[in-house]
Parts: sequence; structure tokens; C-alpha cells
Amino acid sequence: MTASEAGIFWLEFDPASSNNLLRKATADGAQPVTSADFGIRSQVNGYGGGAVCAGADAVFAVEANQQQIHRIDPQTGLTKAIIRDPDASFGGLAWDHRHRRVLAVRESKGHQQLVAVQGHNRFLTLHDSEDFYSAPALSSSGSRIAWVSWSLPDMPWVRSALWVADVGADGRLTAARCWPTPTAGSVQQPAFDGEELHVLSDHAGWWQPWAVSFTAGRARWRCLDPTEADHASAPWQLGERHHCPLERGRWARVRYIAGSAELWLKLTAGLPPARVATDYADFRHLTVCNGHLYCIARSASRLDSVLAVNLENGRVQTIAGGETPFPGTPIVTPRAFRIPPSRGVHEEVSGFWYPPLGGESGNQPPALILIAHGGPTSTAWPVFNPQVQFWCHHGFAVAEVNYRGSAGFGRDFRLALAGSWGEADVEDMERAADYLVASGRGDARRLFIQGRSSGGYTALMAMTRSQRFRAGASLFGVSDPGRLREVTHRFESGYLDWLLGAADEFSGRWQERTPVLQAHRIRGPMIFFQGGQDRVVVPEQTRAMVEVLEQNGQAVELWWFEEEGHGFRQRHNQIALLENLLAFYQRHSQKCNDGARQLR
Repeated sequence: MTASEAGIFWLEFDPASSNNLLRKATADGAQPVTSADFGIRSQVNGYGGGAVCAGADAVFAVEANQQQIHRIDPQTGLTKAIIRDPDASFGGLAWDHRHRRVLAVRESKGHQQLVAVQGHNRFLTLHDSEDFYSAPALSSSGSRIAWVSWSLPDMPWVRSALWVADVGADGRLTAARCWPTPTAGSVQQPAFDGEELHVLSDHAGWWQPWAVSFTAGRARWRCLDPTEADHASAPWQLGERHHCPLERGRWARVRYIAGSAELWLKLTAGLPPARVATDYADFRHLTVCNGHLYCIARSASRLDSVLAVNLENGRVQTIAGGETPFPGTPIVTPRAFRIPPSRGVHEEVSGFWYPPLGGESGNQPPALILIAHGGPTSTAWPVFNPQVQFWCHHGFAVAEVNYRGSAGFGRDFRLALAGSWGEADVEDMERAADYLVASGRGDARRLFIQGRSSGGYTALMAMTRSQRFRAGASLFGVSDPGRLREVTHRFESGYLDWLLGAADEFSGRWQERTPVLQAHRIRGPMIFFQGGQDRVVVPEQTRAMVEVLEQNGQAVELWWFEEEGHGFRQRHNQIALLENLLAFYQRHSQKCNDGARQLR
């Protein structure tokens, strides 16, 4: 979301065109601004973010195909490129109200810069000494700027640094300086309360809000909220906003508690903060305009909503979205589960279990699909997921597991996956399977495991390590980390060494945790889905894995979608994925039932 005098704007995915389209708040709800053939999406770092910002009288957005910044008239929807830089991608857009220009992260040929796009086809380099840049933030006067940078081989949720600078009358930066955290930590989402700088930092164990000032030659960090909870998710994308200073000591913040998000407001000095919008379980892109807080909110029982929260009384209004997904059809809601620490495992593992809607009879436990989320530094939130509903409506139970490495449970839990990918995550998926079977929420003979991207790797490793799972599914999943290390994009070029240990020092461990080299250990059937244009997990990964399984005479299926990338965007391909995966699960679930009847 983004807001200015021009209005309140957000992006909305259009299934028909597979594009992100610009929408605007109106007195009657919302109206489209751009046409269906103008897609908006940044590709900086491969995952984008910050693809749109609102200026004084226009909106600026990154066009999806050419990756150039366009000016959009909010009244007519007419678009015009303001820069022609064919070798570059842009993201993390922010409006500089003082100099009436767009600030952005520019990425070209593996190099990033913080730039200002000012005038037609002109940009000024503001800073370019660091490997990676986040979306910048400006103070109320526009005379100070802050951003976060990080350097290889780190990922931004492992170690990053806060930078600040003064902005001169000519728009150039002066006195740029790095303000390190008191101890090692990850900093994100700088925001100004007037001229006071606030950030989220996890150097004390959680992503908590801090006020940062610079006096006597050193940075001073003051914690604004000691609540032991992450106030943000992992910064895979640029431009996320989970906290928002509201001036005069007031604020809005998101807290992640036990895998679910809460929205908290401090509206009156001297009174404690209050939680609002309690029907929702995730909140993104907090934006303030005209006495209201706007955000994108997600719940377990409705489609994504655009909320407006009155900052005088805390009342919540839905201004767009929020529809009931399947009118007249029940929605299966999640039920949280927690697995306490066990011998040798000191961390609690949690997740969300969804019961089947029909399809089971008597006291027979249901067939259960365990889902390993991607990332792996991502999270399973208890929000509406049409694919989960699809499985439940076809008689399957589903469990989404927040294994070690997931974000939202503190720094230590997130970093517990360092050097242990393919082990700790798999062990936690096994713990979840055993726990749910023991409690009658899954049939031990009909356990399935699936994952996408890094979750596909977890599913493959689980199939090599364990006989618990009847079959497995990899959706554009990693099967050869060593090969991927050679060709992956710059953003994640050091991530695999962090996850698995340096390849030159632990080559034996790399081989043990490379599914394509351990394929002979897989005893159950496998199904694969892959996009031909995937630049994150290159298609050769899946082809090689399938070929090895076929050579071994193992049961394997491959569904190839040449025009898709890392994640399927086209509706007919999403439908094909679900239909073929359902047939796979039903076929192997039925074989178990047939075998049980023969034994009796």
C-alpha cells in the first residue's frame, strides 16, 4: 500500500491476466487505476517488493516486463516511463516530497545502488558502496534519510546494518554513516517519527522497535517495546512495513505471537496500547493518511482485505476485499498445535492443522498432507489458503509446520537452521507427523509430504530419510544444492553455505544432504512440478532428479509448465497443478486402503 495527497493505493493480483494491478480507494470502496495489460512487479533480488509509491499528484510503479519506473495518472490511468535504463531493474520505491522525486534501489548486472530518479530519464546515484540496499525512508523535513544494507554472504535476516545520511538542498547525500547494532543483529524497516528515527532490530533476540540517535560520535539504541515477539517477518522483499510511528508518542505495530499476527495501536498518551482487528491473523504494508491507518490484512475465513483504522477511536472498516471465498460452502479453519521440546531437541515446534471436510467415515484417522513452507526462512500463517481448502474439501487433512528456521519465533529459532538444513527441518516435519498421528489427526499409512522451493527440498530430504511418508511432492524444489550454488542469483549466493555449511569444509555433508545423490533411498512415489522459466531453482534441478529416479526404476511423475517461473501465476496452470496432485494423492491413498482390506 501507498498513500499521499493523490489518494490511497494498493496492488491487487488479477487471475485473468496474471498481473498485479493498481487500485485506488474511493468513497464507495475501490476502483481500478491501471488496465489489465499493465502489470506491476519488481524483480530486484529476484523477489522484488516496493514496486509502487504515491507522489504528490501521481503514482510511480515498476512495470513488470521491462522493469522501468512509470508515472501513472491516478485519474486517467495513463502511464509513461520516466526512465529508460534497459539493463536495470528497480524496486523499493519511496517518494521524496522535498525534492519531488522517486528514490529507489537500482540493480544492474549484479550491482546495486541507492538512486534518485529526478526528471525524465535522469537518475542521481545517492550511495553505492554496499552489496544490497533496502527501501529508503525520509524524515518529515526531508533533510534526513535512512536505509538498511547488507553484504555477502549474509542474508538480510542474518546480519544487516543501519545507514543514515543528511540530504542537502541539491538532493545529494552528505555525512553518510553506518550505525551498527550493539551486538550482531538484523535491522529492517527504518521509519521516522518527525525527525526521530525508529527501526526494527533483533540484536536483543526479537525484531523489536528501537529509537536510534547519534550523539558524541556513537549510536544510541533505545528499546521502545520490550515485548518478546517479532514485530516483522523475514525481509525477503523490499518495502515491507510492519510498524508505523504516528507522532506524539503514538504508534501502530504488528506483533507475531505463536505464529499469528496481532495489530496493536497506541493512540493516547498515558493509556496502554490496544489490540484491534482481532479477526485477522496477518497484517502488511501499514500506511497512514488523513487520520487513518491503512493496511492489507488476512484472515482464515475471508479473502485479503484492505482495512482502514480510525486513529481517534480505533474503529476498523473494510474498504476493499474481505469477501467470503466460497459463498454457501463451509470454510475449514486452522487449529493450532504445539509440540514441546524432546530429548535432543530444545525448540518447541508448532503449526496449524486443518481437518478434512467430509470424505472420512467412522473413527478412521484422515489421510494427512504435511506442508513444508518455502524460504526456508518463511512462515506458515493461519490465513485463508485456497490450496489448503482444496485438499480439505477432497477429504484430506492438512498440517502446515513451522519448523526450525521459520521467521516469527525470535532470532535464535530462525538461526537454528544454520548448517542444519535437510536435518533440523526434516526432523521437525517428522516430529509433527508423529505427533499428529498419535493424537488421531492423521493416518500413519496415508501420510504425504509436499513443499515448494526450499520446502520441496525438505520434502525430498524427508523422503530419503524416513519411511513415514507414503508419497512426496516437490513443487519447483531444490534437488541439487551444489549445482544451485553455482548458478543461483546474487541475492542468495551465500545462503546455501549458511544453510549447509561451507562446501569446501563439509563436502561429505553436502553429499549426504543432496537429494539427487540420495535418490536411491527414496522408497515412495514422487511427483514433481516445474516451470521452464524458473530463475531461482533452475529447471535442470528437477529434470536431473526425475531422471535419476526413473533410472532407479522408482515411481515418479513430472508435470512441466514451460511458460511459468518460480511459482505458478497463470490460472489454468494452477488448476492443472491441483488436479494432477489431487489425482496423485487419491491414487496412493486408495492403494493403502485396498491393501488394508486385503490384509483383513
